[in-house]
Amino acid sequence: MHLIEAIILLLVLVIASNVISHYLVAVPVSLIQIALGLVVALCFHVEVAMNTDWFMLVFTAPLLFNDGRHFPKRELWAMRGPIIGNAIFLVFATTFIGGFFIHWLIPALPLPASLALAAILSPTDPIAVQSIAQRVHLPKSILHLVSGESLINDASGLIGFKYGIAATVTGSFVATRAVGDFFFVAIVGALAGLVMMLVLNALRVWLLHQGINDVILHTVLNLTTPLLIYLAVDEGLHASGVIAVVVAGLLNNARGNRYVQALPELRIVTERTWDIVVYLLNGIIFLILGIELPVAMHATIAARDVNTFQALFDVVLIYLVVLGLRIAWVWGYQRLGHQDQVGFKTALLSGLSGVRGAITLVGVLAVPLTLADGSAFPARHLMLFIAAGFVILSLVVAVIGLPWLTASRTPITLRGSTVSTDEDEVEANAPRALTMAQAQRFLYQMAVRRIESERREGNQKPALDLITEYQNLIRRVDLQADTSEDDIPPIIKDELILRGIGLDGELQTLAAQKATLEPRLYAKVKRHLVNRRADIDSMLQHSGHKTLRMHLAKWRLSFIQTSKRLVGSHRTHSEKDLAKLTLEKDLAKGGLKYLSAYLKRPDQRHHQYNRQVIYALIVQYRNRIASVKAVASHKSTQYEGQLQQLRAIALAAERAAIHELLTQGYIDAHLAQHLSQAVNNTETAAALSAEEA
Repeated sequence: MHLIEAIILLLVLVIASNVISHYLVAVPVSLIQIALGLVVALCFHVEVAMNTDWFMLVFTAPLLFNDGRHFPKRELWAMRGPIIGNAIFLVFATTFIGGFFIHWLIPALPLPASLALAAILSPTDPIAVQSIAQRVHLPKSILHLVSGESLINDASGLIGFKYGIAATVTGSFVATRAVGDFFFVAIVGALAGLVMMLVLNALRVWLLHQGINDVILHTVLNLTTPLLIYLAVDEGLHASGVIAVVVAGLLNNARGNRYVQALPELRIVTERTWDIVVYLLNGIIFLILGIELPVAMHATIAARDVNTFQALFDVVLIYLVVLGLRIAWVWGYQRLGHQDQVGFKTALLSGLSGVRGAITLVGVLAVPLTLADGSAFPARHLMLFIAAGFVILSLVVAVIGLPWLTASRTPITLRGSTVSTDEDEVEANAPRALTMAQAQRFLYQMAVRRIESERREGNQKPALDLITEYQNLIRRVDLQADTSEDDIPPIIKDELILRGIGLDGELQTLAAQKATLEPRLYAKVKRHLVNRRADIDSMLQHSGHKTLRMHLAKWRLSFIQTSKRLVGSHRTHSEKDLAKLTLEKDLAKGGLKYLSAYLKRPDQRHHQYNRQVIYALIVQYRNRIASVKAVASHKSTQYEGQLQQLRAIALAAERAAIHELLTQGYIDAHLAQHLSQAVNNTETAAALSAEEA
């Protein structure tokens, strides 16, 4: 099959598999993809010609870099000793014990190839490990241990695998030299990844300082980063490109790396783009496995050295040996004096949670077809058969065994099987069942994120208006959930304090422009700002109750808006009106700048202001600026159409979030139906309002 045709077919199958997974929620999407690949290969005789030279680069580098980007760095650093011990010594133990066992079990497979196979069977899927470990309520020390190990053991397993394959290809292998080389290439790779990531981060900051803040450019640079680092380290330095991309991924979103914050859209666009990349790469790997299975099975059946049923039995034996090593290692780790006492069941759960995934498949699919002398790689088909069987068996055992042991029916999550969410939105140790209010808040947040990703210079006003609408909904949910006994709810108190700070900034901006303003305009605006500041102080002193002046101002504004809708407002703006608009924009910018500077002050960092309140105030200031720009540029005529389009996008994001919460086990079907009905009602109301307008 030609390359372009193969890519199109694989992309179509990835989409089909994820559509099917929406109906077969209990079955991991990876198993569905393997089954689809198998069906296509058997029914349509499809074969995918692979070049194993670039397989590791295209698949391994992006996947490991993305894992490092999302891994909780604090937990990784806190347990660095046990995690590194697990990721290195457990991989070594699995490689040598499992390798000698495989060679004893299957003499047709050379010892170096057996060691390579055992090494590539060691890495566990970090997303699967974290989702399963949280679901079965493992102790925190074990959770962080197996999660951290699942990230690092990808690198150590791949290094061991490459040495085993190289030894098989060249025909020479010295264990002591291999161990020494392992530590050398790992250290050099880690240092190279660290230095290159620091340089690339500095380059991003420099580009931003030069005014080159194009979101697409920075996103593409982020996507190509793991490929550049892997190539430079693996090919240029002959060190571990795998270790380099893992370290680079960990450093990419480290606390000191703040270049993302400079562009409001950059994080959203980058995360969604990475979601697409991982979604496709992971799906393609499992589809290729399904397509390659008939080839491996046919070669295994045709081979005389290993019986077919014996090969199947060998897969089960190898899985049990590797599983036994993991269980014994976790149990022994806790018995050495760590705080959580773990019984055999917990050790068994942690072992079963070690689902094998994409990295194992990438490695075994990258095994070369020939040796250095041009002869065929010995028993390559058998290695693929065993690895494929091992991955499938680990998934099936987790799907069947974990619900039986834990009485939990939450589906397993793997790389690329779900859209990533921010750590703050769905806490790792939060209760699985969300209340109606919590679920609504999550939906509103997802809608805001989606609108932010669609916000452009031409639709600032409708986008910010819609975001403000969702912020009010979130505020209402938070106020309903507030159980504090204070006179003023903490959310309201934070909002009043920060609004007052913003008004102080506006007053300072007004004072700075006094000489350039017409005296009557200056006096009128100053009186308005001073009155608003006094109203806020009064609310802080009187349990948040609004003043009479605030009620009158609200009624007056409502009357003016109603009059404009009835009469229409299409008059041209005079020079005096334009001066007012310019002043309004300058005041909004000044208030926003002063508020931002206030929040960054050292004496205010200890005060944990509500993040939702801060974001809402920032949006309001941006909305004021966008409103002035829209009036000045006469873009208000496009407003309604843009608002309807953005609202449709936001409602689609809410529906996607409902499905995500349902498949992850955070809500049940009844609550999902209730939330969906609420979204439908909102959509109907918006459509009726648009018709009336």
